[in-house]
Amino acid sequence: MVRMNVLADALKSINNAEKRGKRQVLLRPCSKVIVRFLTVMMKHGYIGEFEIIDDHRAGKIVVNLTGRLNKCGVISPRFDLQLKDLEKWQNNLLPSRQFGYIVLTTSAGIMDHEEARRKHTGGKILGFFF
Repeated sequence: MVRMNVLADALKSINNAEKRGKRQVLLRPCSKVIVRFLTVMMKHGYIGEFEIIDDHRAGKIVVNLTGRLNKCGVISPRFDLQLKDLEKWQNNLLPSRQFGYIVLTTSAGIMDHEEARRKHTGGKILGFFF
């Protein structure tokens, strides 16, 4: 089968491994978007370190899980998000104001919604995690 959405597959694998209580999960193929999404998750402490394995094909990523992640998912299609609509999306996607992040792809790179608000930039929604 052809993979239609590589990011969705990766996040679903992380979700399933986290639910089963695994310590590590192997993601393949590797892409820049997945690596940046994982970097945002790691920055906030939802996953541990991850290692990119170059197998001279599409690549693999081994992610260490911490048990802190409840859910992560992708938003498809990638809706445009203006700064003024951010509050509405937060209420729809995240369980509360205190925790959880929406990941956006902006002209300034892939970042979470709080950083986008600080940089005063909108973009397209990639996904969320909490």
